[in-house]
Formats: sequence, structure tokens, C-alpha cells
Amino acid sequence: MPVTVPVILSGGSGTRLWPVSRRLVPKQLQTLTGDKTMLQATLGRVHDLTTPLIIANVEHLPGIAQQVGKEARLVGEPVARNTAPAVAVAALLQSPDDVLLILPADHYIADVGAFRRAVDVAVEAAEGGHLVAFGIVPTKPETGYGYIIGGEEALGGRVIERFVEKPDRATAASLIDQGARWNGGIFAFQAGVVIEEMQSKVPEVVEAARQALESARKTGDVLELGDSFADAPAISIDVAVMEKTSRGLMISLDAGWSDAGSWASLYELGARDAAGNVIAGDIIVEDVAGSYLRSEGPLVAALGVENLVIVATPDAVLIATRERADEVKALVEKLSDRRPEAR
Repeated sequence: MPVTVPVILSGGSGTRLWPVSRRLVPKQLQTLTGDKTMLQATLGRVHDLTTPLIIANVEHLPGIAQQVGKEARLVGEPVARNTAPAVAVAALLQSPDDVLLILPADHYIADVGAFRRAVDVAVEAAEGGHLVAFGIVPTKPETGYGYIIGGEEALGGRVIERFVEKPDRATAASLIDQGARWNGGIFAFQAGVVIEEMQSKVPEVVEAARQALESARKTGDVLELGDSFADAPAISIDVAVMEKTSRGLMISLDAGWSDAGSWASLYELGARDAAGNVIAGDIIVEDVAGSYLRSEGPLVAALGVENLVIVATPDAVLIATRERADEVKALVEKLSDRRPEAR
């Protein structure tokens, strides 16, 4: 009997959340928006479905296994190849009629009930042969996200007309006025349908995934893909399939979603004090306003500043304006040469 399989993609490195997110312990394995890690929260939203499949960098598997125990099946990638090869692996591991619910491991969703209602609609559409993208209802003209434009209504959603990748602010505002949705990287489709689409559009991805599975090593509940996985092109499922298929359907999702991808976005998600500060850890403030302050080690004292991001760990401290907090990735790239151990 066909089942709905949560496929949790945990390959990201979360560099915009340095110094908390690191190469070996990335964002999805950190506790940033509650009392659970991002990965654990993602698992919690689908705990009653079929045992999830987590696909991650092989370096992260020990940390993931420690966090999830027997709650999921684990697949290790020898190298990062974006989302399409990972989806191909997941699809080849399941029966053709099974529905794959593709979920990033590191996103925040406030209203789990609304999310699950959207999942029900998406699964029904996927069982009818559609490739479903969840379109996040926008809250502002965001230039850092892609957009999905839907057309004719069908099966509780809209037929996908086209995708727009990271527009400028004016274009983003215009797209929202037209009813466009953010592309949150959440999808649903039958395993057989997505393999059929990939075989016609990116056959080299399917072939690399097949060979990687044929040479995979099984250790307990962990499957480590073979080195031929590296032969797959690094391409997203969006570009490989969703932007090209004629079977795409967009289901709207209005559930308090955030990619929680930067300190600025975590500031927006956090509980603020009377001065507009979000404070976590051993922090003392005096005459501080509109700032995000977090310590995972030393005492941090701030005086007479505003609109800053201050994040301290035992071996590193980040200080940035909230306005430029999204640029942290550029600093992390410099660490590759100067302090690779601090990445």
C-alpha cells in the first residue's frame, strides 16, 4: 500500500548563522528557535507519518544519529550535490506509488496544524500525478527568496505557470500583488513520477543516484552512498524538474514559515523585551535597543548600542549591524584561508 514518506534534506551548512552554525555542527543541528534543534522540530511536524528518510552529508551523520535515534532512516552523501540528486536517491529507495514529502531540515513553521492541512491537500494532488510545490504566503517583498506564480485553480491549488528567482524589491512587490508565493523548497510527488520527470530532463542525475545506491555501504540503520554520487551535477530539484514540468501544482501555505537562515530572521522570530531586544544566554544590557544578543559561553555585556547582532561562542564572537547581518557568509569565506578550524 502506498505511503507518504517525509524526506528531510539536511545537507546545508548554514554559514549565515556563524559562529553558532559550523561546518561539522551546522544550523539544522542547533537549538535556535525553541527547545529542540531545527532537525528535531522538522521531525516533530511529521512524526505520525511513515518513518522519515534523512539525507545528509556523511560528516553530519554521527550528530544526526545522536539527535534522532531510531526515529529515521539515514542516508549519507559523500559530497554535496544540491537537492535533485538527493531527491533521486530518495525516489529510488521507495516504491513508485509512494508520495515523497520533501522538507528542508532547517526551517521554522509556527502553525503546525496549517502545515499539516496543506500537506493533506498536497498528498492528494501528488497521488493524482502532480508535482506539488508549497507556495509560502509572503509577508513582505523579500529579495532573498524565489517566487512561484500560479495560474488556473486545480485540486485545491493552482497550476504552476513559472518560477522567478530572487527578484529586486520592486519586482517582488509586483509579484506579490499578482498573487505569487515564496518558494520555500517544500515539495510533494510520487517517487515514480519524479523519477520519470528526471529521467527525461536530467537523466545523468538519475544514473549517478542509481550507481551510488548500487555501491552504497549499509552500517546498521545508516546507508552511505557510493563515490559515484559525485558524478551527479550539483542542481536543485527546482531547476532540474519543477521549472520545466507540465505537471506542476502550487499549494498555498500560510503557517508562519521562515527559513530562519540569518541572525536578522532569528531576531524577527524571537521574543523581544520592552526595548526591542532578543536576548539568549548570559547577557547583561544597559541602554540597548533593537538588538539580537546571544551567548553560548562567555558573559556578554552591551552598553549604549542599538540595532546590532552580537553572538558569542567559546571560541568566536560576531558583531554586526542587523541591517548587514545577512552578509556573514562573506566573513566565513575569509576563514577558509585565515582560520579554517573556526568555520
